[in-house]
Amino acid sequence: MTESKALRGGVIGAGVFGGYHARQYALQDGAVLSAVIDPHPDRASKVAVPLGGRAFHDLESFLDAVDVVTVASPATIHAQHALAALEAGKAVYVEKPLAVTLADAEKIRAAAAARKLVLACGHQERVVFRAMGLLDVPEQPLRLEALRHGPASERSQDVSAVLDLMVHDIDLALALTIARPRPARVHAEGGWNEVRAEVGFDDGFTAVFDVSRQAPARERTMKVVFPSGEVEIDFLARTFRNTTPFELNPDFADTPAGKDPLGVSVHSFLMAASGHAPRPVVTADEAIGALEVALAVEEAAKATV
Repeated sequence: MTESKALRGGVIGAGVFGGYHARQYALQDGAVLSAVIDPHPDRASKVAVPLGGRAFHDLESFLDAVDVVTVASPATIHAQHALAALEAGKAVYVEKPLAVTLADAEKIRAAAAARKLVLACGHQERVVFRAMGLLDVPEQPLRLEALRHGPASERSQDVSAVLDLMVHDIDLALALTIARPRPARVHAEGGWNEVRAEVGFDDGFTAVFDVSRQAPARERTMKVVFPSGEVEIDFLARTFRNTTPFELNPDFADTPAGKDPLGVSVHSFLMAASGHAPRPVVTADEAIGALEVALAVEEAAKATV
């Protein structure tokens, strides 16, 4: 794309993730940051202006000023903003989760399909798995155990730890499966900030997820058991142990994808939106699959309270 045809990027939400996405639009070839909108105009200005964009307080005017939109507002209003952008004819990248109900997620997917618009979801950790080579393993996993703990934070308190943290690992678990399994049994216990769940899928795959937003320190690990061996990942150390016969990249952290997975994810979205790629990193179908499992975990956890 030439500079004159650069896609004008717009970001809804000027929080931490909104700032990350605004910087990506400013950095990406073939795109510029055009606009940021937030209920707090000063916050929108602080994000937009240094990157050459404008701050908006009116959604209609904001949408007129952009070609593609990132929805980085609170998760509980993802659907509202995504639908508005799609109805205005804009390709949309929604930070995870795609929505907080399956009904809203289906509405978003239907709106994009009806208008033949690209719809992406921000499960960008798939980029890291691709860089490692895990998504190319030609075996169906038998079991996955994921732990994601961190200290208390004010961020994302509008949703539970399941939709804030666990949905990442649910998406990664589904990305590793060759088929697209559906949850057959779900057991979970915990509350708003800490949940442990075991999900059995209809193909025999079992996944165990353990998340906390009240831990004394950060800890992020995952073990994937394949018929031929195991892969154990330390996400904080950015290392892994592999006993399978399949070659993985020990230097994945030094690749462009390992260094900047969000950048790769946004680039993929822009390439798809401009017709230069067949799809973004994570599609609406995949995001809804992760959301379906996450909501089943939430319901199972509520039943044990």
